[in-house]
Amino acid sequence: MSLVSQYRAHSEEREQLGIPPLPLTAEQTRSLIELLMQGQVQEQEYLLELFNEHISPGVDDAAFEKAAFLDSIIKGECTCAAISPVDAVAILGTMLGGYNVKPLTDALSHADEHICRAAADVLKKILLVYDSFDVVVELSSSNAYAKEVLQSWADAEWFTTRPLLPEKMTLTVFKVPGETNTDDLSPASEAFTRSDIPLHARCMLGSKMDDPIGTITRLKAKGYPLAYVGDVVGTGSSRKSGINSVQWHLGEDIPAVPNKRTGSVVIGGIVAPIFFNTAEDSGALPIQTDVTAMEMGDVIDLYVYKGIIEKNGAVIAEFSISPKTLIDEVRAGGRIPLIIGRNLTRKARKTLGLGEDSVFQRPEQPEDTGKGYTLAQKMIGKACGMKGVRPGMYVEPETLTVGSQDTTGAMTRDEVKELAALSFSADLAMQSFCHTAAYPKPSDVKLHRTLPYFMMSRGGVALRPGDGVIHTWLNRMALPDTLGTGADSHTRFPIGISFPGGSGLVAFTAVTGTMPLNVPESVLVRFTGKLQPGITLRDLVNAIPYVALKKGLLTVEKKGKKNIFAGRILEIEGLPDLKVEQAFELSDASAERSAAACTVRLSKEPVIEYLSSNIKLLEQMIEEGYGDAGTLRRRIGKMEEWLQNPVLLEPDSDAEYAAVIDIDMNTIKEPVLACPNDPDDVMTLSEVLLDDARPKTINEVFVGSCMTNIGHFRALGEVLRNKGVAAARLWVVPPTKMDMKKLIEEGYYAVFGAAGARTELPGCSLCMGNQARVADNAVVFSTSTRNFDNRMGTGAQVYLGSAELAAVCALLGHLPNRDEYLEIFNRQLSGDKAQNVYRYLKFNEIEKEELQLLVD
Repeated sequence: MSLVSQYRAHSEEREQLGIPPLPLTAEQTRSLIELLMQGQVQEQEYLLELFNEHISPGVDDAAFEKAAFLDSIIKGECTCAAISPVDAVAILGTMLGGYNVKPLTDALSHADEHICRAAADVLKKILLVYDSFDVVVELSSSNAYAKEVLQSWADAEWFTTRPLLPEKMTLTVFKVPGETNTDDLSPASEAFTRSDIPLHARCMLGSKMDDPIGTITRLKAKGYPLAYVGDVVGTGSSRKSGINSVQWHLGEDIPAVPNKRTGSVVIGGIVAPIFFNTAEDSGALPIQTDVTAMEMGDVIDLYVYKGIIEKNGAVIAEFSISPKTLIDEVRAGGRIPLIIGRNLTRKARKTLGLGEDSVFQRPEQPEDTGKGYTLAQKMIGKACGMKGVRPGMYVEPETLTVGSQDTTGAMTRDEVKELAALSFSADLAMQSFCHTAAYPKPSDVKLHRTLPYFMMSRGGVALRPGDGVIHTWLNRMALPDTLGTGADSHTRFPIGISFPGGSGLVAFTAVTGTMPLNVPESVLVRFTGKLQPGITLRDLVNAIPYVALKKGLLTVEKKGKKNIFAGRILEIEGLPDLKVEQAFELSDASAERSAAACTVRLSKEPVIEYLSSNIKLLEQMIEEGYGDAGTLRRRIGKMEEWLQNPVLLEPDSDAEYAAVIDIDMNTIKEPVLACPNDPDDVMTLSEVLLDDARPKTINEVFVGSCMTNIGHFRALGEVLRNKGVAAARLWVVPPTKMDMKKLIEEGYYAVFGAAGARTELPGCSLCMGNQARVADNAVVFSTSTRNFDNRMGTGAQVYLGSAELAAVCALLGHLPNRDEYLEIFNRQLSGDKAQNVYRYLKFNEIEKEELQLLVD
């Protein structure tokens, strides 16, 4: 079958789904080029449309073929009846950057002045020039066209030639009442389609409302663009696929960039911070304001510069643009292109000896209060070469550690290609395969085979399917008091600080080694007193929202929701001697608080112990053939350097916080758990049992996720040992292969088997709910991260709590009362037994042969 007939057939199949065809592959592009090189081009208009609009830009393999062909036309090495040399230059100009840049810089010196002029005109608007900037600078001393390009970059014509945002936008409201989480916008069950944006967008809000796509189509018939409106928008995971779906339905096409859109307006009473930032990165306009007067189908007038929204001529909401640079971001096509473009302009102006530009909005920097800095403010400051930073400051800190996981990894790969990057500048970028390893679909298997090479070819580190959860591994690669990010909302370091983001931000940070950051305020959570018998770290995790609810700083109701943590940094202290593995339970759960980031104040001894162990793990990874070996060696070197002078940053005594929440551990005398289906809806065990609306029978129990460590599985085993088959269906999924192998060695898998447990390959499993699922309408007790509707199973009601309480629920088949729980806990897990149960893997204390077996 010829390319034309094949692609038309494919297009017709996709058209039946209401979506465009996939972009051309490199092989298809080569076939297309052969057709275009024929003396008499058949179906010329169609072939040119394919060539111009259906090949991905940047450093995609197909883009390489496209750029090379156009370059050969410009140089006269081949001829094409359908594309003249000047046309070839114009088409190269649509390819964003990467493989097109060298042909264009070469064309500045072409013998034909028309080609030189055309090359200069398109280069003025290309931002992703990287090392070719120096080529243009050198050429500008003798080449008028190159000099003109350099001056244009300095004058920011790439920005000023773009249209201003209109004074007034007339929009039709597409409202989703209550809370929209990223599971609603990008269901985990469809994660394997995320890199195919149009296909994945078909499932947006499918479990949230009836016929959402049909509703969007009907509302568009009013003739105005749609605004996505909700009470709480974008909570949950850091999925760029969520904003991709919104933009696909509500945004606008990008010329010469197939199957991707930009623009759109998102209005929320609360817009979750990661979602807000991802919208910024993608060219959307996110606004936080009162939405109570907006209903589905309303036609509203949005006045961006005045900060008001009108309906029928009356003002129904007021807002302020924040950050101040937001309008520039939308005009530039997103925060990321704005940052890249501003840096290009700054670099060009410096080269030409010009001062600061007057084109761009400057971020408003707060006045120095003269007060001390919090721990987070010092960490961010250190990454910026400063003593500290203040809330509200805009900074671009050095970001040393970047994590990518597999259900967003394909999108990160595509974003890296669009950024035209062939190497990473971040000190360490790691790719995991924890969300798809246990039950891979064919597309997952393909990704498992291809994505490691892509990452390692750019200096990244690639794990292997079955190794385990991204966070457990990435934490072992993190450095104290440094910054990181990851395309998973639970990328929260127990040492250092991490600001998770969508795949676009992750790609940008991996490529540049920095990230844009508007410094949030901090909320201090201070633990005092002594941990009571039977109380676990997970109970302290749930005690944070429990106390916040009591203080009126948090509400469960979504309409008019209060959340003191939303968009702020959660800083935790009062537990300095925690093991780092334990501290991660606290930092990890800051994602459920909608916090932007988290710090945990630890003493240096557990950090020294942790890094000493991790060095041996990384050394063994190199021996086992993990790559990129150079990146791993560099990280080992930085760990060893810190250990030579193990000093941790400390907050100042006069640091200022948006709020301080004191939690007396002496008062927490029974488990605290999150109720179905909201991680903010927390109660003590006794309160749950007294509430007739709460289910008490437990059908299924899941012990797994990044919130667990090896001690939790030993605790589960000790509760279940010699008790026969568990009363509830039990799922057991350790976070890493090292944990799994050690538990097998210690005989715990025999205990799990006798209890009838279902064990899986280490990974995310039910926590994400994109592979195996619990039974429909089951009542579940889980150690996972969050419990949104339908996440674990259709209609499932999910409690969240400790592995210890999970073990008792599995044993009994119902929620125990306080006395039942404490009796079992004290009998099986206290005293001398606790020392054996709660031991953590110390790779530096393991014999070489055993370490090889654990890591192999």
